[in-house]
Amino acid sequence: MSMDAHVWITGLGAVTPLGNDSETFTANLLAGRSGVRAGAISVRGEAMPVSTASIGTIPVPSPWDASVFSQYNRLEQLSLACTVEALHDAGIWDRRSALRVGLVLGLGAEHLRVWELDNHEGGNRIYDPSQDTQSIVHRVHDDLELDGPAVAVAAACASSGIALSLGRQWVRAGLVDVCLAGGCDLITPMAYAGFYNLRALSRNQGEPDKVSRPFDRDRDGFVMGEGGVVFVLESARRARLRGVHAYAELAGCGTTSDAAHIVIPSTDPGSACRAIQLALADAGVDPEDVDYVNAHAASTPVGDRAESHAVRLAFGEAVTRVPVSSTKSMTGHLLSAAAAVEALACIAALQQQAIPPTINLDHPDAECCLRHVPHQAETRPVHAVVSNSFGFGGSNVCLLLQRAA
Repeated sequence: MSMDAHVWITGLGAVTPLGNDSETFTANLLAGRSGVRAGAISVRGEAMPVSTASIGTIPVPSPWDASVFSQYNRLEQLSLACTVEALHDAGIWDRRSALRVGLVLGLGAEHLRVWELDNHEGGNRIYDPSQDTQSIVHRVHDDLELDGPAVAVAAACASSGIALSLGRQWVRAGLVDVCLAGGCDLITPMAYAGFYNLRALSRNQGEPDKVSRPFDRDRDGFVMGEGGVVFVLESARRARLRGVHAYAELAGCGTTSDAAHIVIPSTDPGSACRAIQLALADAGVDPEDVDYVNAHAASTPVGDRAESHAVRLAFGEAVTRVPVSSTKSMTGHLLSAAAAVEALACIAALQQQAIPPTINLDHPDAECCLRHVPHQAETRPVHAVVSNSFGFGGSNVCLLLQRAA
C-alpha cells in the first residue's frame, strides 16, 4: 500500500456519559464505572421512570458565545461541541479555511423534534420547511466555514461506523485533506417510547447501574444513552509532515447488509460475520492477531446471541483467546453515535494497553460463549482491535483500529 492508504485519527471531540474528553472517558471506562442513572422521560405529559445514560449540559465550545450557542437545538449543540473540539485537538482549527475539510456524521434523531412538536400540539402541526431549511450536518458545515463535502448517514446503530468508513475513503481518495467523521444522538421522548414499545429496552426497575448487562443470562433489553464523538481523519503522510500525535490508525472497515427484518437480527450469522472478515482483510490482519473485540452487544436477548455466533464464525479457533467485551454495559446504547463512542473505547484500549470490561456480567449466557472480560479491565498487550456495530434493518459495520506506526 502507498503511504496515503494509511489513515490516522489525529483529533477527537467527545461528549459522553463517561466524560467529555478522552482522558476522563478512558479513566471511567477502564475503572468499570457506569454512566447509567435513574431519571424520567415525559411522554404526553406523563413522566415515565427510566434508566438512561445521559450527558446533561452540553459544553459550549470555544470560541462560541453561550447566548449564541443556546439558540441552537440540542442535537446541533452536541454536533458543534464535538466537531469544534476535534478541530482544536488536531491543531487545525485556525487553519481549517486553508484546507479541504470534509464532514460526515451519523445522525439519528434529527427530525424527531418535528414529530414531537406535532405530538405536543395534538397532531395538528403543519411542518413548514421554510422554518427548517438546513440539515444539521450542513448547518455545522456552514457555521464552521468548511470547504469540503458534507453528508449525514442514517443506518440506525451502524450510522457513525459507516460515517468513519466513508470519511476514511474520502481521505484515501484525496477528495479531502482531512475529514471530520463520527456521530451524535440524543434521548428523546419519541425515540424512547418507540424503543420501549418495540420491547427493545430493559424493563428492569432495579439499580440503574446494574440494568445494562450484555451477554448475561438475565439481560432483558438495552439502556438508551446519548452523546457523541467526532474524529479528525487524515493520511499518515500528512500527519507526519505536521508532526502531530496520532491516537490510532483506522486500518480496516467492513460493511454488509442482511435486511432480514426491520428490528430482529438475522438468524443467519453469515452477513455479520462477513463484515468482520472484510475489515480484517482490509487491514491485512489475521484473526489470531486481533487483541480485542469491542462487541456491539447492547444487552438484548436476541442481539447478543446473534453477534456471539457471528464472532465465533469469523474468528474460528482464535475465538477462544481473543478478549471480547461490551462497553455498552457502562455507556448505554448511544444508537447512531454508538460506533463512534466504541471506537473511542478501542483507542483507550490501544493507548492504555488494557481491555475494558463488561460490567454486570454475573452469569454469562451459555449461548454467548466467548472469551469475556467480566467486571474488571484486563491489562495486556493491545495492538489491533475490532469494533462491531449492527443496526436495525440489517446494517452491519466492523472497524479495525491499530496503533499508529
